[in-house]
Amino acid sequence: MNVILTKDIKALGEAGKLVKVKPGYARNYLLPNGFAIPANQKNLSKVEEIKKIAADEKIALHGKYKEVINKIEGVALTFVRKADENNHLFGSVSENDIVQALAEKEIEIHKADVVMEKHLKEVGSFNVEISFTSELTTSVKVNIETDIVIVEDIEVKHHETDETKTEETEVE
Repeated sequence: MNVILTKDIKALGEAGKLVKVKPGYARNYLLPNGFAIPANQKNLSKVEEIKKIAADEKIALHGKYKEVINKIEGVALTFVRKADENNHLFGSVSENDIVQALAEKEIEIHKADVVMEKHLKEVGSFNVEISFTSELTTSVKVNIETDIVIVEDIEVKHHETDETKTEETEVE
């Protein structure tokens, strides 16, 4: 099925482009979400108008993304997780965790903008790429720490805090 894209879609192309897709993909995803319109004679005459609207939207988004990149510069996120004696996490730090941590700092991004080959599963410091477009990318420093180390099913406090210290008193 031939459709005309009304929005830029990474896997298919830019707005205004005529693409051939499977009918189910067009009917169930592209058309209902407004990402494309059917490629008929009437719509083919609107291609230049669609390209102009998309270019205007792209300029507005470019400015918004630059503001977000400026906010992200210098931000470091710290996550405290349980780990074993080899510093392997029980669980991981994922794209969702990074998006939520940035939201707490009033920086709104989408999960799809966080570029990770795999989830972070070890204690340490990592640079995670944030990519809005191919030209607009930045990175955020992610620190993963542990306060409890699991050694053979026994919890051991790794960092002692004032709350965990107890004073011994003598009984007379």
